[in-house]
Amino acid sequence: MEGSVRHTITVEPGGEEFQCREDQHLLEALKSVGRRLIPSGCHGGGCGVCRIRIIEGEAEFKVMSRRHVTEEDRREGIALACRTYPLGELRVEKAPRPPAWAPRTPSRNQNQSESGNQQSGANR
Repeated sequence: MEGSVRHTITVEPGGEEFQCREDQHLLEALKSVGRRLIPSGCHGGGCGVCRIRIIEGEAEFKVMSRRHVTEEDRREGIALACRTYPLGELRVEKAPRPPAWAPRTPSRNQNQSESGNQQSGANR
């Protein structure tokens, strides 16, 4: 079964690791093993609490709010852990939430991201 493939996810700093199946988002895998290495919120892509930066590896990304992850953020490897499905081993770090004062209101055409595969991280 394709979704049963497991990948090692490393959370920096510290190098703590956990296993995640390809059919699980990162937060679901953490919850299943009782760990809290990444902040967690709504698990639906809308709150932005679980912002991460993918340092190394490839993942598939489901739709996430442009309010919390802009196109510029995506180019820098930032995603929401609840919308990130590993395609191989990943190395990630917590990404800061955008400053409250920064305008984050998306245009009408930017409310959702396209899903699909994308190579990650600025340090591939």
